[in-house]
Amino acid sequence: MDLGDAGAAAGPGPALGRGGLEALQHTVGSVLSSYGWYLLLAAVAVYLLVQKVSRGLAARRSGRPGAAEAAEEPDVVVRRQEALAAARLRMQEELNAQAEKYKEKQRQLEEERRRQKIAMWESMQEGKSYKGNLKLNQQEVESGASASTVPKSKPNKKPLRGGGYNPLSGEGGGTCSWRPGRRGPSAGG
Repeated sequence: MDLGDAGAAAGPGPALGRGGLEALQHTVGSVLSSYGWYLLLAAVAVYLLVQKVSRGLAARRSGRPGAAEAAEEPDVVVRRQEALAAARLRMQEELNAQAEKYKEKQRQLEEERRRQKIAMWESMQEGKSYKGNLKLNQQEVESGASASTVPKSKPNKKPLRGGGYNPLSGEGGGTCSWRPGRRGPSAGG
């Protein structure tokens, strides 16, 4: 028995005989030889695309812990929301306290300015110099403000050079010294 005859007898129909199989093989071979690399790259691209989409779907399903936890444990979500609300309330109270301190400080500064203006006006009415009083008042305010802080003492600084330093004399300057050039006509020519 011939292999081609057995295939034709057992095959799907009389159309795929020995000649049909060779024609199919020849067609597939020519397509693969012409477009084989393109088909391979397209197959790899489709495979990578399918992998990425399947990972995205899996991540989307398991990536929603909020929905899953809300369905499973609503008391955990409620506790988390209450803690968040309490933290916001604490922060708002701190902010309000800071704003009150700032407003009080501004009121005190405004009151001090008002007192200075009144003192300046009174001294002008008496015919005294108001600038001197203004400086004294500012010093009092600064001394009152600095009384709460520790005053910093300045150390006695010694000068970098002695009192008799003269850069043009050539003394004490080390190896470099300046001397004026010779007077008179130049000796060129």
